[in-house]
Amino acid sequence: MLRRQFFRFVLPALLLLMVGLLTLPVLAVALSWLEFDGQARSILVQMLQTVLPDYTWTSLLLCLLVGAGVASVGMATASAVTLFEFPGRRIFEWALLLPLAMPAYVLAYAYTDFLQYGGPLQSWLRATFGLQGRLLPEVRSLGGAVLVFTAALYPYVYLLARTALSERAVHLMEAARLLGAPLSRRIRRVALPLARPAVAAGVALALMETLADFGVSSYFGIQTFTAGIYKAWLSMDNRMAAAQLATMLLIVVAVLLRIEHSAQKRMRFAAGRGARAGAADAAPVQLRGSRAALAWAVCATPIALGFVLPVLFILRPLVLGWDNLLWSQFANWTLNSLWLASLSAVLATALALGLAFAVRRQPTTLTRSAVHLASLGYAVPGAVIVVGLLLPVGWLQAAAPQTGVGYWITATVLGVVWAYLVRFSAVALQSIQSGYSRIPTSFDDSARMLGTTGAGLLARVHWPLLKRSVAAAGLLVFVDVMKELPATLVLRPFNSDTLAVVTYQLARDERLGEAALPALALVLVGLLPVVLLSRTLRSRPA
Repeated sequence: MLRRQFFRFVLPALLLLMVGLLTLPVLAVALSWLEFDGQARSILVQMLQTVLPDYTWTSLLLCLLVGAGVASVGMATASAVTLFEFPGRRIFEWALLLPLAMPAYVLAYAYTDFLQYGGPLQSWLRATFGLQGRLLPEVRSLGGAVLVFTAALYPYVYLLARTALSERAVHLMEAARLLGAPLSRRIRRVALPLARPAVAAGVALALMETLADFGVSSYFGIQTFTAGIYKAWLSMDNRMAAAQLATMLLIVVAVLLRIEHSAQKRMRFAAGRGARAGAADAAPVQLRGSRAALAWAVCATPIALGFVLPVLFILRPLVLGWDNLLWSQFANWTLNSLWLASLSAVLATALALGLAFAVRRQPTTLTRSAVHLASLGYAVPGAVIVVGLLLPVGWLQAAAPQTGVGYWITATVLGVVWAYLVRFSAVALQSIQSGYSRIPTSFDDSARMLGTTGAGLLARVHWPLLKRSVAAAGLLVFVDVMKELPATLVLRPFNSDTLAVVTYQLARDERLGEAALPALALVLVGLLPVVLLSRTLRSRPA
């Protein structure tokens, strides 16, 4: 009886409480407009007259250029490895995922160190050819940011477009060939329409990451909404201006999220039952000579720009400054990162498992809505989460100073772990729900007939079948937390810097040689989910 009461009342209440904590930042940003008075109106007017047009134009232009870049590169590489056969194709299938291991801000530091005025490339060109002055465009610019984001984020489009094309494109292009259509027309009239929803979804994901970025925009001095939020909160000490900017950014992200969801629905419709029918009867088009060389170059160039060259650029200052590396501090940074990432991964995975089990056990409107709300956090930029957490803390601190809530949120791990859970619980939830989708509901019915219900159902039936999905969920959250910069930068406790934070701080202080060590450590950690993802793709039936 007591167990039944727990699963009927207590557990749903706890899950709803956790979902409320996960959605509080977004709710707090929206409620901040209740403080809209004369002073707030004056702040908004000043922003409209000064910084807001610059933030809007820069963010819009950045999104347009990055969107075009990732769509072009992602679609070109996905088409090459899916529709054609050429030397090295199977290597490129997984190697094109390698830039996912490279955080965008690490990519920015690597290119800046190598391409800036005093960097090795321009210094060598001046010494070798007797030239003077600047020989290359300034890398810390909007154009440099577009290059960095395109090289780091094109795998989103590549992965989704490749999946969409592999479902039906080869078979349908073979049918078009038998009907006499030339190769160019087959690509234009068959492959591109099939991949269009996948490209739209991948571009939306890439743009959400672009808008959420702080490291690249801050380091390059680009006036984006995210950089403006931190400037308003930390430099101007104006929480209302930060909340207004966060709201505007949140609206743009909501639009992108809607586009991504709509594109995902079209992808499921396009790849319905029988999508693979007859695929074994068709084969990719064999390329030889100049066409094979072109396909090889199309695939090799983004890998070089997004992973190989940046790693080499990082290794150069690492080797040159080996004797000056901060090894003792590096150990502390690594331990802090591992501690925060491990704690957040365990909590996020446990929360996701509880939510997924609740939906599995009682798929009601309430539980489905709770899971949907908990899944929104990954689309919310870290800057918005920070503002959304600190706003209610400020309200509560002003109303009840004796509670000391500000101390617990900003001087302990509570605040930063809370932000991590808001941001990355959706990652764990998606992995665990994917595992649940492979467990037939008939297993649950059989277990209930044998008297196993509640926690026993989870422990004896679901858990043995969910182990791999839970492990993958924990790994993904762990790696995401290790690379997270915006929330960690503001909410971390005193004297508990992480690898991401010190990489940003050292690079900002132009100590790029010292920043190379933690940056390379982040890249190595980022390789873990890339390896997992590539193995998963290779294990799928052709």
